[in-house]
Amino acid sequence: MSKLWTLITQLHSLAGPVLSLLYPLYASVVAIESPSKIDDEQWLAYWIIYSFLTLAEMVLQPILEWIPIWYDVKLLMVAWLVLPQFKGAAYLYERFVREYIRKHVTEKEHQQVHHQIQKKSPNGGKTKKKFVEFITPKKGEQEAY
Repeated sequence: MSKLWTLITQLHSLAGPVLSLLYPLYASVVAIESPSKIDDEQWLAYWIIYSFLTLAEMVLQPILEWIPIWYDVKLLMVAWLVLPQFKGAAYLYERFVREYIRKHVTEKEHQQVHHQIQKKSPNGGKTKKKFVEFITPKKGEQEAY
């Protein structure tokens, strides 16, 4: 009985890395090589969510040590994120992460790029601004397509 228990314990220890790293790594490579973008989104979303989960786990480690079933809960959560039947990573990304990224990160990046252009340009970015105004259509103009 002790050998069986040892085997089960070892399999349980291997399940985490296989489910959270090896399978997603394999599936990500397959997704990159496939022509479909849907699977690309699933696996990019997975790596974003998994990175966040790992960082949160690092910060909360002293608290999580007191929860005896944390490893099992994490394993179930990662299974939900990974398994194609659930597509949990894509769901979490669409539901929570995307709106935050669109709202905050793109605005900050736009401001940083604009600020860097002004700092680098000898005339404060005025030439670039004039060029952008020149190539973008005015409100009343219609594009001929």
